[in-house]
Amino acid sequence: MASQTRTASSRQNGAKPRTAASGSTRQAGPSTRRGATRSSGKRPSGSRNQSKGHKQPRNHKKGLWWKILLGVIGGLLLAGIGLFIYLYATTDIPQPEKVAIAEKTNIYYSDGTTPIGSISSQNREIIDCSVLPEYVGNAIVSSEDRSFHTNKGIDIMGMARALYNNLTTGSRQGGSTITQQYAERYYLGETTSYAGKIREAILAMKIANSQDKDEVLCNYMNTIYLGRGAYGIQAAAQAYFGKDAKDLTVSEAAMIAGIIPAPSSWDPQENPEQAKKRFDRVIRIMKEDGYITDAEAAEAQFPQVKDYTLSNDFAGPNGYLLSTVESELINAKAFTKDELETGGYKVVTTIDKAMQDRMQQVGDERPEGMPETLQVGGIAVDQKTGSVKAMYAGSDYLKQQLNNTTQSTFQPGSTMKPFGLIGAAQSDVSFATLFNGNSPEEFETTPGTFAEVPNALGISWGNINLNQATANSVNTVFMNVNEHLTPERYAQIAHDAGISGEIQTDTLYNILGINSLTVWDLAQGHSTIANNGTKNTLHVVDRVLKGDKDMYQPNLNTTKVFDENDCALVQHAMLGTTQYGTAAGVASALGRPVAGKSGTANDETAASFVGYTPQLMNVWAIWNPGPNGENQVVPQFAGYGVSSTGYPSHLFSEFMSTAVADMPVEQFPDAIDNGVIGGPDGDWGLGGKRQSSNNYGNQQQVQPTPTPSESTTAPTTPAPKPEQTTPDKTPQPEPSESSSSPATPAPSGSAPPNEPPTEPTNPETPPKETNPR
Repeated sequence: MASQTRTASSRQNGAKPRTAASGSTRQAGPSTRRGATRSSGKRPSGSRNQSKGHKQPRNHKKGLWWKILLGVIGGLLLAGIGLFIYLYATTDIPQPEKVAIAEKTNIYYSDGTTPIGSISSQNREIIDCSVLPEYVGNAIVSSEDRSFHTNKGIDIMGMARALYNNLTTGSRQGGSTITQQYAERYYLGETTSYAGKIREAILAMKIANSQDKDEVLCNYMNTIYLGRGAYGIQAAAQAYFGKDAKDLTVSEAAMIAGIIPAPSSWDPQENPEQAKKRFDRVIRIMKEDGYITDAEAAEAQFPQVKDYTLSNDFAGPNGYLLSTVESELINAKAFTKDELETGGYKVVTTIDKAMQDRMQQVGDERPEGMPETLQVGGIAVDQKTGSVKAMYAGSDYLKQQLNNTTQSTFQPGSTMKPFGLIGAAQSDVSFATLFNGNSPEEFETTPGTFAEVPNALGISWGNINLNQATANSVNTVFMNVNEHLTPERYAQIAHDAGISGEIQTDTLYNILGINSLTVWDLAQGHSTIANNGTKNTLHVVDRVLKGDKDMYQPNLNTTKVFDENDCALVQHAMLGTTQYGTAAGVASALGRPVAGKSGTANDETAASFVGYTPQLMNVWAIWNPGPNGENQVVPQFAGYGVSSTGYPSHLFSEFMSTAVADMPVEQFPDAIDNGVIGGPDGDWGLGGKRQSSNNYGNQQQVQPTPTPSESTTAPTTPAPKPEQTTPDKTPQPEPSESSSSPATPAPSGSAPPNEPPTEPTNPETPPKETNPR
């Protein structure tokens, strides 16, 4: 055995290795190896040794790769050390007055050069910290960094963790020590990048190594943002308590220190509960760490702060634009309120300066007799992109901060009916289907509850199709439509379109717009139909810049939710509103096709109008809140109809006549009505009793033919055609929901003969439920 081993491993002695059998065994495969083993009675030991010999080259290569890897790692390490030394040597410690946080965020119109204003005004004053009571600095240390006096000024693991979270989750975490916070503010807006975070870490280390603790704390107190536009403890003392920082009490210092992580959100005037919790925490830590005595802690009471007055940038209507921009960016989780107030960003909005000026002018008009309590809200939208071009939210933000576009709610009434038309189109119902338009008609409005539902002014329209019912806003027809859709499906269609407000799903009345919405929400829903079924999120921010770097662009969440032809059918039904229906004369006044829908709230407490050309949508609403926010009836004023429902369409005409003046006249897409008369099952409306042409192009104009109502004789004298006015004239009476001249053409497309006259149908008031069974 021993001689075999030596021979097998001693090629240099000239002995021929006994490898033939072994080699043949490997070439022959497993069966040959088994045969060789059987013939000798045991596996040759030489074969085992030779196998070991053949593994040696692989071990050599493996070792070589490890050496290469270690060499690369070593090279990178040396390069990293060299880079660190270079960055450390070239990083300067900024003086407090040069900290980059001094920049304020500016907001611009869509041209990117015309300013709207700034989100936060600046109030800074650098002071000598030696004049401050010792407890002022101790309160800040207690709030932000209890180990400040003993730590090395930097938490490597904490910064690495923050960097990882910033890069992987999109959050904005920073350093935990006071030194790191000071460094982070210098590079605010860049600390989510590798370069920015590395610079921050090096700066923090250099500060910790070159400044004593008192100097670091003083610089921190002079530069920290403390809300209300105040940078530094001196400005904050004036902003919150109207005194110098040297005169702050223990309680006042603790209150200011407590809100440092989110001073704008935790301002005692905005969030007193959170501010009080933070105050209690600081007082507790100050007592535990020996900065104040038990008696001083017991005596500490949460202090009263001054009322905060917004900067002049928020005066007038600009405050509504600035606050809307701020809310949009915060709600998108792109920035915090404090980052926007301190980050030095440039925000370019979608707001068109000329349109905004005109909308503000139109909304500010107060005709003779218009109640002072009456509120107005409006919005203009490019439905193709979701860009908000203008908004009327109120006249002065400093007097009323409730935004009439984005926050105030009203009952939209019949402006919600077009979502029912989408449902009919989706159900393959031809818009030429005839429905019973008489008044009143009985419906099971909720399960087990029946009520007689009238049309506005009790008008009976006889048998009419969906186009005519839309133009004249006939309640009984749309209640019938909703019977087939079901309230649940109707609500889902409205939500699919983008309506985010609550819509009841347990009553047929939901199609009559009984649930309160905002102007913004109503525009969001209708913009999807106006954009041929594609939903874009409405937005006022186009982009956010920091220097030349893009920091934010809106996520439009573009989604195709409706069929284009279904939307075209609805658009063409809405053309009748502005041609011969409830807003007759609007289209001719603008000299172009206009799709529109007017609405009156239940009990006549609000009125609204939604209208658009293929390029621009405009929505207006008026409502009349009482002293306690209750809904009050909108009275007649300046000759504007029952419940003044003609006034929103007047506002529309006044704004759009200027807004689209330089835009080319565009036609709406052709609509092909390939639905079935009476619906696929023949049970919609009067069933499959009538046939009509199914082409709804823009060329054909058909005038409706008056016919007596089946149950009530309709008035034979039409209401006067509305007169359009210029801003320097007293507005003439406009038709209330559905006054028109019979000479005004019907919407394009084929209409069945024997159509009803277009008579006043205003207000469109859903009835209270009666006659329960």
